Amino acid sequence: MSARLILAAAVALGLSPLAQAESAATGQEAVVANPLLKPSTLEFGFPHFDQLKDAHYAPAIEQGMREQLAEVEAIANQKDAPTFDNTIVALEKTGDLYYRATAVFFNLAGTVTNDAMNKVRADVAPKLAAHLDAILLNDALFQRVKSLYERKAELGLDAESERLLWRYHTDFVRAGAKLDATQKDALKKLNAEIATLQTRFTQNVLDETNASAVYVEDRKQLEGLSDNAIAAAEAAAKAAGKDKGYLIALMNTSGQPATASLKDRALRQKLQDTSERRAAVGGPYDNREIAVRLAKLRAERAQLLGYENFAAYVLEDQTALTTTAVNKMMAELAPAAVANAKKEAAEIQKIIDAEHADAKDGGFRLGAADWSYYTEKVRAEKFAFDQSQLRPYFEINRVLEDGIFFAANKLYGLSFKERHDLPKYHPTLRIFDVFDHDGSKLAILISDMYARPSKRGGAWMNSYVSQSHLLGRKPVVAMHLNVPEPPKGEPTLLTWDEANTAFHEFGHVLHGMFSNVKYPRFSGTAVPRDFVEYPSQVNEMWMTDPAVLANYAKHYRTGEAMPQALLDKVLATDTFNQGFATTEYLGAAMLDQAWHQLKPEQVPTDAIRFEQDTLKKIGLDFAPVPPRYRSTYFNHIFSGGYAAGYYAYLWSEVLDADSVEWFKEQGGLKRENGDHFRKTLLSRGGSADAMQLFRDFRGRDPKIEPLLVRRGLK
Repeated sequence: MSARLILAAAVALGLSPLAQAESAATGQEAVVANPLLKPSTLEFGFPHFDQLKDAHYAPAIEQGMREQLAEVEAIANQKDAPTFDNTIVALEKTGDLYYRATAVFFNLAGTVTNDAMNKVRADVAPKLAAHLDAILLNDALFQRVKSLYERKAELGLDAESERLLWRYHTDFVRAGAKLDATQKDALKKLNAEIATLQTRFTQNVLDETNASAVYVEDRKQLEGLSDNAIAAAEAAAKAAGKDKGYLIALMNTSGQPATASLKDRALRQKLQDTSERRAAVGGPYDNREIAVRLAKLRAERAQLLGYENFAAYVLEDQTALTTTAVNKMMAELAPAAVANAKKEAAEIQKIIDAEHADAKDGGFRLGAADWSYYTEKVRAEKFAFDQSQLRPYFEINRVLEDGIFFAANKLYGLSFKERHDLPKYHPTLRIFDVFDHDGSKLAILISDMYARPSKRGGAWMNSYVSQSHLLGRKPVVAMHLNVPEPPKGEPTLLTWDEANTAFHEFGHVLHGMFSNVKYPRFSGTAVPRDFVEYPSQVNEMWMTDPAVLANYAKHYRTGEAMPQALLDKVLATDTFNQGFATTEYLGAAMLDQAWHQLKPEQVPTDAIRFEQDTLKKIGLDFAPVPPRYRSTYFNHIFSGGYAAGYYAYLWSEVLDADSVEWFKEQGGLKRENGDHFRKTLLSRGGSADAMQLFRDFRGRDPKIEPLLVRRGLK
């Protein structure tokens, strides 16, 4: 039960039982040719993407579960007295096939899914939950772990091994190992239903988002969009079987990128309304009842395990520790954030009023659909530039190679070489060998940057193979964005936010690649949820480092560097629109806590009314700034592993902002600084207490003041 089991469990308690995927191939044919049933022959265990078929996943996961359960039973029922090696280390070595199959399947199910994979995913969820229960609720196994934990002082373990023993004991207890037989049966039923509903939720979000793409017939309505964006919308319409017109795809956030450019207010409003109503207006993809049911089941599960509510259960195992700590942080930030947002709104309203001074209708009041569009006008008025001026300097390959990779070289001594011999699951992938400062091969990196209907929204990093000295494995990691793919032959020009997201996700990649631990349970990003975003947020700082910018921010046509005057204007906007950004985020984060701090009897029946009442109660019901995610499409918390944990981005930002100050104090982009960050924190994964790792790096506890300054709250 390594990190891999825990990660699979998180997926499982959001997924379910396994059924054979429908395929023309027979079960026997699938097994005989199944590349998942044996370790990959490719370097570092890189997956054989070119050999995979839909019929392979279910049999491989089924077989993997059987094999791991047999291994676990052998450990639990052995006659020898428990030792660290024959119990804890032995558990770390179980499930080779299971982890290989689930890693490949669930990663691909988020990037190139289809109906057959969706069926496997839906079918596998409860069975994965049951598989986890069969291990963590195995009393004979728990008694062995417990006996070792009670004698830990006598075992002479090194620090990482001692922490592993603590981690296993904690995992068992938190999973319900101390419950009686009746309680365990009830828990298993809860886990199975939660897994099933989480899967339905995420599939509904993807299907609804695809189905909600906004059709536009008249090109004139698209005024303001770039030629490339219009061409992409036209191509999307054709791909959807339309003879003419344009299709604007939605992103899985309340606000939509196109509203920043579209001059047609009616179309902006249609995009915004369509976005915010997703999965909440009836039809096959409605998530209102699922959200309510999940909240109730999680509350019941937490109560069964002895906790007041689900958030209390989750936070106990994070660096925040308590709901009180999380509530306090957000309550302190919310009033100032909303006050800033209202000041920003007043500035925007002045521009709207000025534009419509002579209009018979007297203009209009600022709405959510208008915010991004008029924010750019405010930016242009205050700082004499708009975001569209930046895009020519952010060509995607330059950002990646001359920006992200360049910074990693200067800071850590890394180098990158693209490979064309490894199989791809999609033609737009780029694959790189990553070499350490001494020339040794550190990892293999997959870059998957483009949006597609088969890919979930957002941006993320994942591991196909996690580093472990015990297992002799080096990392295979992937970073994902959802950048609209331009028409063939046209450049991909990123927005400022997209470029920043790329640097962010590479911060996760570094965390995974630099892992230098013995046990897979602690590999890479296997750290508390409210700590995992911290290294990635720190890496964002290098996007605007003068040396890095000078190397990559060059005009895609002329090769000329971004003019210093333009850069100065950009940097002068550090706190610009932060009222909006913080309010939008806090709305979602506090909704998450509201759903998960309920006792079972407090769970509402009307998800939308609960959301409205909650936002009003906490003072975040400011109509021009809706929460970044509304409940019915809030994948992070209802199916994505961030339940009661969406606060983590801001919690981690406290550490991030303080760490950025350290880098500045120490001279910025220097090898010695990168080496220190790598040695004290990035390489350690979950092998030590997260806050102790921060202290090892920073030399003290974190301070919140740098965050308040960054967010314009001080």
